[in-house]
Amino acid sequence: MIKAMFFDVDGTLVSFNTHHIPESTIQALQEAHDRGVKIFTATGRPRQLLNNIREVEPIMDGYILATGALCTYGDHTVREDLIPFDEAHAVVDFCNERNLPAVVVGKEDIQIINRNDLVNHVFYDMLKVDYHKFDVPVDDVIRQGILQITPFLTEDEESSVLPNLPGCTSARWYPAFCDITSAAADKANGIRAIAQYMGLDISETMAFGDGGNDMSMLSAAGVGVAMGNALDKVKAEADYVTTSVDDDGIRNALLHFGVIDN
Repeated sequence: MIKAMFFDVDGTLVSFNTHHIPESTIQALQEAHDRGVKIFTATGRPRQLLNNIREVEPIMDGYILATGALCTYGDHTVREDLIPFDEAHAVVDFCNERNLPAVVVGKEDIQIINRNDLVNHVFYDMLKVDYHKFDVPVDDVIRQGILQITPFLTEDEESSVLPNLPGCTSARWYPAFCDITSAAADKANGIRAIAQYMGLDISETMAFGDGGNDMSMLSAAGVGVAMGNALDKVKAEADYVTTSVDDDGIRNALLHFGVIDN
């Protein structure tokens, strides 16, 4: 019996085409929640940038944020994994030396270094972010403790910087950038931590995703569901492949597994 479900946001809950959650998804999640199933997001976005799930926020029981760096249940922080201080500086230095943009996510504030048109396009056109508070200097943000750094770089550049970051890992869900977090942070560890905190067996969890940073949680959850619009490598990690986010994928999967019945 599924007792907790974890949903990636962009491309899973939220359509890249409409930038909204399909009405069928909203209704399906509400029905599942009414039946006592706990609902969580599991996203690469930090909380400050999670502005596109407002229709379902009232039924969210908790969050896996910044690719697992911060995990919450209600008002309780279940798990927090920060990038080592010196390695956060190393990523920022690497980007500054090459004039590469990077989004630096602190525990309280966010700063963008070397901002350019691509960053603006991804933030405001693609992801429809409405966050504009970038008044805290990057060194002050780092001192808060860093949950995630998202540099805009190629896979070759990513491969050249990671060997210098033994305490970090990276995940890429969009070609233009990767999310660098603590090596201990990923969505799978977030699901395990929340399940343990709730006293659930991992077999009682279900996870939905479409991108590369979802692969670990699809493998870890009791049932891993890939969206029809997911990458092929993500589908290969899933127990079940549903239809796309725009084709009632979440509702269809919940009907298939009997989590809802209408």
